[in-house]
Amino acid sequence: MKLHIKKGDEVVVLAGKDRGRKGKVLRVFAKKGTAVVENINVAKRHTRPTKTRAASGIIDKPMRWT
Repeated sequence: MKLHIKKGDEVVVLAGKDRGRKGKVLRVFAKKGTAVVENINVAKRHTRPTKTRAASGIIDKPMRWT
């Protein structure tokens, strides 16, 4: 599927709970037709501290947007 957006583009959400909000595209999944947009569809993730992971505790993680 060909998407007309790319990483770094400024987009406006047209549907869903974040309708009307603007954000920068962080990642694009062309095969699924989805994208990850900065500060849109953010979920709280509980992470355990490890040697390699810098961030631990409760972090905000942007999820995929369809």
